[in-house]
Amino acid sequence: MEAYLEQLVSGQPADYVEIRLEETETTTIQFRGPALDNLAESAVLGGCVRALVKGGWGFVSFNRLEDLEKKVALAIEQARLVADRQPGESRLAPAPVVRDKVAAVLDEDPRRLTLAAKKEVLEGYNRRVLEFGPPIVSSRVVYFDKFTRLRFANSEGTYIEQEKMDLGGAVVAIAHRAGDTQMLSRGFGSSNGFRVVRGLEADIDDACRRAAALIDAPVVEAGEYTVVVDPLLAGVFVHEAFGHLSEADNVYENPSLQQVMTLGREFGGPHLNIFDSGDLPGVRGYLKYDDEGVPTGKTYLIKEGKLVGRLHSRETAGRMGEGVTGNARAIDYRFPPICRMRTTGIEPGEAPFEEMIKDIKLGVYARSSYGGETAGEMFTFTAGDAVMIRDGKLAEVVRNVTLTGNVFETLKNIDMIGSDFSTRDSAGGCGKARQAPLATSMVSPHIRIRKVVMGGKAR
Repeated sequence: MEAYLEQLVSGQPADYVEIRLEETETTTIQFRGPALDNLAESAVLGGCVRALVKGGWGFVSFNRLEDLEKKVALAIEQARLVADRQPGESRLAPAPVVRDKVAAVLDEDPRRLTLAAKKEVLEGYNRRVLEFGPPIVSSRVVYFDKFTRLRFANSEGTYIEQEKMDLGGAVVAIAHRAGDTQMLSRGFGSSNGFRVVRGLEADIDDACRRAAALIDAPVVEAGEYTVVVDPLLAGVFVHEAFGHLSEADNVYENPSLQQVMTLGREFGGPHLNIFDSGDLPGVRGYLKYDDEGVPTGKTYLIKEGKLVGRLHSRETAGRMGEGVTGNARAIDYRFPPICRMRTTGIEPGEAPFEEMIKDIKLGVYARSSYGGETAGEMFTFTAGDAVMIRDGKLAEVVRNVTLTGNVFETLKNIDMIGSDFSTRDSAGGCGKARQAPLATSMVSPHIRIRKVVMGGKAR
């Protein structure tokens, strides 16, 4: 197969040609309350060809390996037609030629477990939630594992065979009383095996207790607070509010964003370092090579408070005159790769948690994430739950904690960064350009932010 794929992409009448083949095995298990909602195993074979001619791209995906020569020719013809209508110049940033075979290193291979064995573990977690007692009334459990074998060849001489494991899930506790419903979840995810699914009993009990506490918790009073954000919510913030702004196709196609995202601009204090990395083993965002065959590594976006980088495909790097970063990704063979995050996070600082709250007279400790949205520079995020900070100590639980603001002002208002560091992985994924869910991870310590506007009950 190696020689055949290399033959297909070599000597073609195009500036660049690549071919990608994927074989994927997937298991899915879901519970909704006491009912087993989904139990499935599947296998998919597919591939795609991408060709570049005078700045025009052609793309063909397929599920059958017959007539690959015709599929390569069709992609080249598409690229030529695009170039005829939109004449331009092919600009791909240089990337190293790679010859490599990457085997997955797994702590506990889920393929060696029966479907019944996986179901037994998850059914036990589901039963644990349902038996917790009032006000917990229902549950939801989602789980998947996906093992993929990839083959990639391009016309520059790169050939890579790569195995990937992606596993994710969540256990959700749902509380209800007198028309009020609250919920909290414990997510998990991994790129190196099933072990992350085991031993979650204490975390699930904690999610049940916190969901139950929200039923009786008061609504937070609206206002401006100093907020300490836990690693889960901080990770969501940096991914959604800043990571997407750092994807170079978003910058390249938006003149106003180009003016804002100017390299060297100061966005925070010297203690603030934000990065995106493909080489953190074990997390869902781990990958050795992106879907253009470019080695991944660690890319700083903000270094000591200043914007120093962005996330590139080979095309955006070539058009912007910057180096490749290994951020061209596709959810599968049906899509061409675009600029996407891998594992995005804030580097740890030096502050213990107690130091972060001790001088706050009235503030909020926001935990977990219940969702959010961004619109350019503006964001809105809802915490899963929260605890008031009064005179430097944690006090009562509150709910309906929604943080809003401008991302750039918020980054400048981060005045303390914790010395801890943890990962946020779950069953979901990142969405962009109709490609979802893509496996990404978020890592962060606790962070403290001044002057956060919070919605809630009027004072």
